Amino acid sequence: MQKINMRLDLLRGEMLKENIDYYIVLSDDFHSSEYVDNYFKVREFLSGFNGSAGTLLISLKDARLWTDGRYFLQAEEQLRGSEIILMKQGESGVPDLEDYLKTNILFGQCVGYDGRTVNGAFSKELKSALSGKNASFKTEFDLAGRIWDDRPAFPAGPITLLSEKYAGKSVSDKLADLRAAYRYKGCDAILISSLADIAWLYNFRGSDVLYTPVAMAYTLVNDDEAILYIAEEALSSEVRDALAPLGISFKPYYDIYDEVKSIGGIVMADDSSVNETLLSSISTPLICENPTSLSKAIKNEVEIDNFRRAHIIDGIALTKTIFWLKKLSASGELHAETERSVEAHLTELRSVQDGFISLSFDSIVATGEHGAIVHYEPTEENDRHIEDGFLLIDTGGHYLTGTTDVTRTVSVGEISDEMKTSYTAVLKGNLALGAARFPDGTIGASLDVLARKALWDMGLDYNHGTGHGVGYMLSVHEGPNSIRKLTPKGKLGVPLVAGMITSNEPGLYVAGKYGIRIENLILTVADENGFNHFDTLTLAPYDRASIIPDMLTADELNSLNDYNQKLFEIIAPHLTEEERLWLKSETAAF
Repeated sequence: MQKINMRLDLLRGEMLKENIDYYIVLSDDFHSSEYVDNYFKVREFLSGFNGSAGTLLISLKDARLWTDGRYFLQAEEQLRGSEIILMKQGESGVPDLEDYLKTNILFGQCVGYDGRTVNGAFSKELKSALSGKNASFKTEFDLAGRIWDDRPAFPAGPITLLSEKYAGKSVSDKLADLRAAYRYKGCDAILISSLADIAWLYNFRGSDVLYTPVAMAYTLVNDDEAILYIAEEALSSEVRDALAPLGISFKPYYDIYDEVKSIGGIVMADDSSVNETLLSSISTPLICENPTSLSKAIKNEVEIDNFRRAHIIDGIALTKTIFWLKKLSASGELHAETERSVEAHLTELRSVQDGFISLSFDSIVATGEHGAIVHYEPTEENDRHIEDGFLLIDTGGHYLTGTTDVTRTVSVGEISDEMKTSYTAVLKGNLALGAARFPDGTIGASLDVLARKALWDMGLDYNHGTGHGVGYMLSVHEGPNSIRKLTPKGKLGVPLVAGMITSNEPGLYVAGKYGIRIENLILTVADENGFNHFDTLTLAPYDRASIIPDMLTADELNSLNDYNQKLFEIIAPHLTEEERLWLKSETAAF
């Protein structure tokens, strides 16, 4: 960790040059993306912590890193030996960043950050929190860039078009809907910064962010034209020829920073994704969520049909992998495998499926105590041979027909009664949420308790959300739909409406022992009388050996048996005879 401490000292030298007392480094790129290209991993460069969520605050005296419950164990391990103090968000007595600064900053001191990596909402909240301290702000400096000598190149990969047989809706129709939406709000134009929204709007997919097929771009749409600000090398003649006739023009990526200053009229902008540098340059902004956010989340019939196909081929790969694990376990050969070799086996089976593009996120394959680290990722340094107990597998893929995200916890060897009880409690939550029926207007926060109740009855809980939206070959974590106690900003969230696809992933994590998570993707389907229900898209077996049937209610048993019957009918025809016979046993009615 000496290298990390040296980097912090070098940064403090740059802070002194600019008279900055506190410097903030978020996890974001210029578009507030969840996952970012290596060029933007400044927080990881300065701290060594590589979780997807976290904020680093460097003062001239110390450094602190805030992250949420998914990453507490990982952060403790990765920060060990450095000077950085871990701030566990949401824990009793731990102030958030704004409150910490409000308490500790001296009157008239200066806060700095790269304004391109901080969205308008964050900047507004921070400045409001420090208004009583007469704090000044310097947002024009990328101080980390000054000391990062071998920084990766800025991403500018090629984009490819997504045909309507996959997208389900034309670019022209999407632009028409977008123009109607901003006009309805009294605006003359809209500036969109969200990379997934831009890729969705123009029916293209990019290659600038690992596991997230997007391209670095901005777009400005008014009644006369739609301008796409993107690197020249990203545009093939095919892409130009397809989009230009639709009234779409192309300009260099960085041109937006000068041109935004001269935009006339009222400009709609989403301050959760438009960065402060851009937002502060708009003369008359109307802060409003991108209309594309909700449109993108509500899948059309073509997308839904494709998603079902994606989950069949994904389910084949995962089911074959679980069979392979069980067979090796029975023969005593499984201990020769490691977390990384299991991940490689599953990835190979996915890669031969029709329409496979890539993984949808870094695979989590965790044996034993590694399973208690919610977002554990096996690397060369921490890879471990498979142990008896629970093996947690959280993986997903991008296909031309959609995106998957599935978690199964597999028992190998002997497991204790306590582990079976814990697994069954998590399963109860998964089944209860999957069977929910709810009226129009219901938000995810109202359903979250269904997934947690069995654990709460045992005095247990998990420290992460229960469900997130999933994009169509875009971000595997897509808003605005979610199922959780509260959103990160303490808001209740949006209603779950027909066409939304959300994850259902209760879990339980026993530090130093094991982790359990069971995750399906569920589609919201409308009933005829103003109610809705979920249709489970994921197709992969639960771990029969870990289930205590007597803990399940009659309704839960019926849900489990119905799911198993559906799973067998759809997946079995794609298996070998040996695999099919095993799956028949695994899915036999309780």
